[in-house]
Amino acid sequence: MTKLRQFSRNLAKNGLLFNLFILSNLILSGCTSSTQPTYPKESIDQAIQDICKKEYKTDVKVKLVGSTLWIYLPIPEGIVEKSNKPEKFIERFVIEQNNNELKDEIVSVNYLIKPVPEQEKLQDMKYSKAAFDRINNVWKVLRRVIFSMEHLEQNSPKFFVTVTADTKNGFLIKEIFYYPDFKKVSYELMSWGEYQHRAIQETEVSPKIIGDTQGLNLKYSDISFEDFILQQIQHRIRLKFQKPEAEKNADIDKEILKIIRYTLKAYGFKDFSTLELNNLATVRKITLNQTAVFSGSGD
Repeated sequence: MTKLRQFSRNLAKNGLLFNLFILSNLILSGCTSSTQPTYPKESIDQAIQDICKKEYKTDVKVKLVGSTLWIYLPIPEGIVEKSNKPEKFIERFVIEQNNNELKDEIVSVNYLIKPVPEQEKLQDMKYSKAAFDRINNVWKVLRRVIFSMEHLEQNSPKFFVTVTADTKNGFLIKEIFYYPDFKKVSYELMSWGEYQHRAIQETEVSPKIIGDTQGLNLKYSDISFEDFILQQIQHRIRLKFQKPEAEKNADIDKEILKIIRYTLKAYGFKDFSTLELNNLATVRKITLNQTAVFSGSGD
């Protein structure tokens, strides 16, 4: 369990290289297109389950909640194994708090991030080949169905959540992505690096999922655009300071403000009037109105 917790933390530091590698394989295999939708919204869940079972002998559970499609992949034999060639990574910061909310038209971003003496660490766990192959096959099916289904403005999944569950050890990896982002990167209209920052990945050690082959312990919900934006800001902050992308002497407030501005502008999100940054380490508060956020003033 200790190894899994360390792997969970290090996975956040190293980013989404695993799923990016899978995605690159899918892109290189060629893009498919069709003039007629093959999978209507009403049958997409069953289609994914059937194809995974028939073509890859893999059991998945798929559930559509509103405009969010959930895919649960249980892996009974476990996800990770000891690596013969541990990967090195640098630690420069520790994130003790990273949360936000949108309430009364105010986006509040709260963070407690501390610089630490720079040191090199090792990631000595890796995905097992069996788990890698199984996840890769599910992504192939998901991609095939996504690009062959109906995408009507008011009647199609906008968000997708893949949950890979190590049901032997109680460990899961959840990734949330937005359909337009997935489409852009698949057709090389977006870089893989940018997609890495847009696709939200979370890891969790959860004893409750041990033996759970049906996804009964997941809390299925419909992800709103607002939720996605807020979660992506948190995700980008994790990558910035845990991967890390920020230099050791970086101005933490300025880096976080850059992240927020970029995310809001990238999606044209304007359902707020005020942005508040609360640095809990320095007890500094920065307040900007929407005009200042989008104009870039107030640095």
